[in-house]
Amino acid sequence: VLGLAVTVILQLLFPFLIQAMVDEGVNSQDFDFVLLILLAWSVLFLSQMLVEHLRSWILLHLGVRANINLISDFLIKIVRLPIRFFDQKMTTDLLKRIYDNERVERLLTTSSLVTVFSSISILLMGLVLLYFDLTIFLIFLAGTMLHLMWVLRFMEVRKELDYKRFDQAAENQGKLIELIGGMQEIKLHNAETQKRWEWERTEAKLFRVGMRYLAVDQRQRLGAQLLNELKNILIIVFAAKAVIEGSLTIGVLLAVMYILGQLNAPINQLVEFIKSAQDAKISLERMNEIHQRENEENPAEKITILPEVGDLRLEGVSFQYGGPGSPLILKELDLTFPKGKTTAVVGSSGSGKTTLLKLLLNIYQPTEGAIKLGDINLNNFQSRLWRSKCGSVLQDGYLFSDSIARNIGLGDEIVDDQRLFYATRMANIQSFIESLPLGYNTRIGADGVGLSQGQKQRILIARAIYKDPEFLFFDEATNALDAYNEMVIMENLAEFLSRKTLVIVAHRLSTVMNADQIIVLENGEVVERGTHEYLSRQQGAYYHLLRNQLELGS
Repeated sequence: VLGLAVTVILQLLFPFLIQAMVDEGVNSQDFDFVLLILLAWSVLFLSQMLVEHLRSWILLHLGVRANINLISDFLIKIVRLPIRFFDQKMTTDLLKRIYDNERVERLLTTSSLVTVFSSISILLMGLVLLYFDLTIFLIFLAGTMLHLMWVLRFMEVRKELDYKRFDQAAENQGKLIELIGGMQEIKLHNAETQKRWEWERTEAKLFRVGMRYLAVDQRQRLGAQLLNELKNILIIVFAAKAVIEGSLTIGVLLAVMYILGQLNAPINQLVEFIKSAQDAKISLERMNEIHQRENEENPAEKITILPEVGDLRLEGVSFQYGGPGSPLILKELDLTFPKGKTTAVVGSSGSGKTTLLKLLLNIYQPTEGAIKLGDINLNNFQSRLWRSKCGSVLQDGYLFSDSIARNIGLGDEIVDDQRLFYATRMANIQSFIESLPLGYNTRIGADGVGLSQGQKQRILIARAIYKDPEFLFFDEATNALDAYNEMVIMENLAEFLSRKTLVIVAHRLSTVMNADQIIVLENGEVVERGTHEYLSRQQGAYYHLLRNQLELGS
């Protein structure tokens, strides 16, 4: 603020220095006075440069802090949203909204402060023009108002095109991510040309929207420049005529010309601020769409201490992914998962097995009915509390671009070595990790790039064991393993699982047959339940699955 005030005051002195140098120095042929004015001019100029330099550093500091705060607040909101939100939103859409923070940051820091400076400069320089001549001031005022009105005329069409450009840019970025991420499948199916053309079509759409946006921006800019120059010409013509008639001095004419030259930048900055303000408003609207979404839960209203663990029960649970009218994935399920027992869920592909596990993990909420731990509804617990008691290996489990140790000890800032070694031994991955040059500190690529599917799956199993949870949920947790590795892992886990509640979705007979309870799902309904021996004797749905060796699909 101090720098802003100093800069404005310094700039305000220049017109009077010009007038004094011409009228008092040149006209009076006083060269010493001219040198004095030039010395004062040099001092003011150097002072202005120093203030501008300091102001730039301050703006950079403010900009970085504002950007960090904006993105941090946005990410805090993102991680509080339910999983269903991410099922409905494209990753690129969220990334573009994060990039939108930059426009808001520019408005709050650089643009705002520069515009305050520009507005004060326009006001004070305008008052100097009024001091010199009323007519010159009125021409300046009318021209500036026309200039701003012309700029505002294009705001609505710019907003419409900005939304279109945002959507096209998100789609374009999505195509690029698909192209790079799916390169193996693209090459295997000779789809290089097809996928490249798909990207080129989205790029062409983005180009067309960009050209329309550019055309509007050019019309806006050219019209504004024309009005600004006409205003300047009218003022100079009037001032020159006044000098000829003797009502103004040459010094005043030069001072007016200097002021007009100095006002071009502030007026342009004011116009750019108006456009930046609109861009930031659009960006805030897009960010606000996310901020207005309901959080997954309100922790203050939830139970924060887990009572003595009992059976996990489903009472009349139904679930659908869409709104009313969409098909039910699960239909009126009444199930009990006994404490400390193993329950296997089997069924053909699309029967609702994975959805059931995600309901038990509180990733999704039942459309109807309730899931209870003992006699307490699972929704009454904080999700973080419940999930801290759960270990899971899902089909779409994710490995991060980090060390193997930090991937297994996910959620812990400092990984517990004892638990880490135990988990990797149980998951039969310890010998592989220790054979690597960097061992547990070996970095792996995002989503397990550089690992086989079996190695990735064993690391995910180790992650679940590392938590030492009371509940374990396995969804095809060993489907990428060979029979030997699966047997070793299940033997290793026998003692560990003896005191855990395990719910397992599997398609291998060896994994299912030893379960304390087997639930058979078909089209979202329970068609059979019981032990392996009992269901085999019934010769029903489970028996027919047995005849296919439980190769049920994932």
